[in-house]
Amino acid sequence: MELHQQRRMTRQRRVILEELAKVTSHPSADEVYAMVRRRIPRISMGTVYRNLDVLWESGTIQKLVSGGSQMRFDANAAVHYHVRCVRCGRVDDVAMDPPARIEERAANVTKYKILGHSLEFAGVCPACKKREATGQGTD
Repeated sequence: MELHQQRRMTRQRRVILEELAKVTSHPSADEVYAMVRRRIPRISMGTVYRNLDVLWESGTIQKLVSGGSQMRFDANAAVHYHVRCVRCGRVDDVAMDPPARIEERAANVTKYKILGHSLEFAGVCPACKKREATGQGTD
């Protein structure tokens, strides 16, 4: 983030960003709200939602949207991929580089002006795999 944007950043926005940067769990807005309330007890849920949107629209954070589940947020705004557990909803980063020139190739095929891309894998996390293997957590 450039210096000019840092000066204009409100205290609430700065605390939200700081709290989000402390975790790699890709928290939901409700979880971010709970984290921020420890530092700003009187902050409202609406303020957290609005500031998460501002941070996302400015490209400072990522918003992870998956069909039928809660939005989650990531302080790492660089292009990277995620994997979501279909059992518990846990989200983790996938340590792999994007395929070479993927956006350029998509633009050539579709004739769209590509602004960015996201990729999310679906799977079962290690904790859920372990529970399933031991027979725990099954109904």
